[in-house]
Amino acid sequence: MTTRGARAAGRGVRGDLFDPECPTRQLLDRIGTKWTSMAVKTLADAAPDEVRFAELKRRMPGVSQKMLSVTLRNLTRDGLVSRRVEPAVPPRVFYRLTGLGLSLETALAGLRGWAEQHMPEIDRANEAADRESDGG
Repeated sequence: MTTRGARAAGRGVRGDLFDPECPTRQLLDRIGTKWTSMAVKTLADAAPDEVRFAELKRRMPGVSQKMLSVTLRNLTRDGLVSRRVEPAVPPRVFYRLTGLGLSLETALAGLRGWAEQHMPEIDRANEAADRESDGG
C-alpha cells in the first residue's frame, strides 16, 4: 500500500481508485466478481437463515467447489459473511450474511437492476460492434 493509500485508509476517507495499492480498489476487485455477487444474492435470499455449503453450490449453477470456497473465504475474511461449523463427520458448514454483507446486497441489487434495465441497449451495442468488426 502506498503511503497516501495507507493514510487515506486510516482516516476512512476515499482512496485513489487508480492506485493499484488502494484498499478501496482491492476491495472492489474482490466484490466485483460474478461469484461474489451470486453468493451474496443467494445468502440474502435466505436471510436471516444460514445456508450450508452444498446448498449454496446447488443454488449457484456453474460454480466449482474450489471457486465457491475461495469466494466464501474472502467474504468471511472481509466480514461480509459469517461461517459456522457443526462438528460432525463430515463437518457441516453454514454461512450467512452479516449486517455488513446485507448492506452490500443492497448495492449489488441496484447494479443488477441497472444491468437488467439496460441489457437490451448493451445487446444492441454489442451487435453493432460485431457487425462493424465483421466489415458489414
